[in-house]
Amino acid sequence: MKVAASTVWEILQQAGIDPAPQPTSTTWATFLRSQAQAIIAADFFETSTLAGARLYVLAVTEHATRRVRILGATAHPTAGWVAQAARNLVMDLEDAGRAVKYLIRDRDGKYPTLFDAILADADNTVVRSGVRTPRMNSIMERWIHACRHELPDRTLIWNQTHLLHALREYERHHNQHRPHRGIANSRPLRPLPEPITDPAALARLNVHRHDRLGGVLHEYENAA
Repeated sequence: MKVAASTVWEILQQAGIDPAPQPTSTTWATFLRSQAQAIIAADFFETSTLAGARLYVLAVTEHATRRVRILGATAHPTAGWVAQAARNLVMDLEDAGRAVKYLIRDRDGKYPTLFDAILADADNTVVRSGVRTPRMNSIMERWIHACRHELPDRTLIWNQTHLLHALREYERHHNQHRPHRGIANSRPLRPLPEPITDPAALARLNVHRHDRLGGVLHEYENAA
């Protein structure tokens, strides 16, 4: 027997039962867009030296500005090392005047309980992504993919000191030079140059190239 929706509504109304409220849950994409100014994301990635030693790199990125911070690299990501990285991150954010409310991370066992506690003391809520759901931390995952492709996959890493030097150069390149489509082709730490509108100036561009890491990274700018 089929019952019309209007019949069900009349029965519920006579029984004094109100209609079910509309769902008000916020989607993950909506949360990321609305809270971008207050979100940072963290993740580990691995690389190897020429001698075969495995090193672990911890980095964070700001969702709104795409600024990246390399927190360190180590062969032994112990609870104490990761906790100290969290303390350094909190101090760095305070010095930069960044008001952060959320930190997104995965469920990697390298994060100790103290890591979340240190961030909680600084009024930062740790949001863990779902199991095997890297798209929940897509901005961080995308940066790791780019870093792997442009640095460890194209560079012979001698040791931990060499890796940290290369990562610092890549961090400066990413934050000060590279334009990002997610922020209208701007750069995290440097404003975009003024556009050139004079046709004569466009015909006489004086572009200089600056190499980082012996030519692994190239930067191009118009000389004044």
